[in-house]
Amino acid sequence: MSGLYVVSGAGPVGWTVAEQLAEQGGRVRVLTRSGSGPDHPQIEKLKADVSSPGMLGNAFEGAAAVFHCIHGSSYSAAAWQRELPAAEQAVLAAAGEAGAVVVFPESLYSYSNPREVMTEASPREAAAGKRGIRTALLRARAASPTNTVSVVAGDFFGPRVRMAHAGERMVPAILARRPLQVVGNADQPHSFTYVPDLAAAMIRAAAKPGLWNRVLHAPTNAPLTQRQIAQAFAGAAGVPAPTVRAVPGWAVRALGRFSPDMRELGEMLYQFQRTFVMDSQASEELLGLHPTPLHAAARETVEWWRAELAAARGTGRVPAGTPAEAPAGTATGTSRKP
Repeated sequence: MSGLYVVSGAGPVGWTVAEQLAEQGGRVRVLTRSGSGPDHPQIEKLKADVSSPGMLGNAFEGAAAVFHCIHGSSYSAAAWQRELPAAEQAVLAAAGEAGAVVVFPESLYSYSNPREVMTEASPREAAAGKRGIRTALLRARAASPTNTVSVVAGDFFGPRVRMAHAGERMVPAILARRPLQVVGNADQPHSFTYVPDLAAAMIRAAAKPGLWNRVLHAPTNAPLTQRQIAQAFAGAAGVPAPTVRAVPGWAVRALGRFSPDMRELGEMLYQFQRTFVMDSQASEELLGLHPTPLHAAARETVEWWRAELAAARGTGRVPAGTPAEAPAGTATGTSRKP
C-alpha cells in the first residue's frame, strides 16, 4: 500500500492502524501531543495538537487519507463536548485542503434503538450525554465537504487495549487466576470488536472511494456474554475459567454519587444490562473482510498481556488495574473508545 497516510492519536486504534499501514508498505505520519507511536522504519512520529488548525497544514500535505483516532482526555460528556467537536472540525478542514479522506473509528453510542440488533441501516439519533455527542459528531461529518468514513465497532479487546471492559479489568485478573467482577449482567449477549479487525476495516475503507461518506461496521464476531469472553481468554491462556460475579446496576449508580467515573459508567449501563448487539455482515461484504476467529483473537490478546505484565514486573511498574493494584478483577475501568 503505497502513499502517505496520517494517523492522529496513538491509542490502541491509532497504533494498530499505523502498524498495519506500515506493514503494507505505506509511509505513515503519526501525530500525538507526546510524539509517541510505533517504532517502524515506515513511520514518522511528530508532536502535534490536532485541535490546533495551524499545526495541521504541513502535517497533512500529500496524505491520501487521515485516520483520526483520538479520544477525550476523560470518559465524560463534558470532556468530549469540550474537546472532540473542535478537533474534528480542524482535522476535516485541513484534510479537505489536502484532498484526503478522513476515516474515523466510531462507537455504537449514537444508535437510537440499542435493544434491537444494530445494523448499518439502523437509525442513529440518540440524544443527551455521551450518546448525543456521538450523534452530533456523525452529523457534522455528514455535513462537511470533506470526504469521510466512520467505522463502527463494539467494545474493544485485543493487544494494547487497556481501559475497556475486556481489557485491564479482565485479562490480568484471569492470568492471575482471580475471580472477576463485571458490571450489569454477566450473561447478556454483547458485541466485542477485535481492534486489529477495526483497523483493517478502516484501512480498506480508505482505499475504496465508493464506500466514502457513509457509516460502516467493523467485522465483528457473534456476540458474547461477559462470562463467555472471559472464558475465551482463560482458554487461550490455558488457565481455569474464572468465577464471574456481576455488580448490579443499582450498586454502580449508588457508587456514582461519590465517584465521577462510576457516574459516567452508570450512564452507559444499558449496554450491559440487556442484549447489546451489532451486525457487520453488510459491511464485511462491501469491504471483503471477515472478523478474526475468536480463538485466534483471544490468543493474541493474552499473549500481548503476558508480555506486557512480564515487562512491567521487570521494571517494577504495575499496569493500572492489575490485581496487584486493584481488588481482584474489579470492573471499574471504562472503555476509552470514541
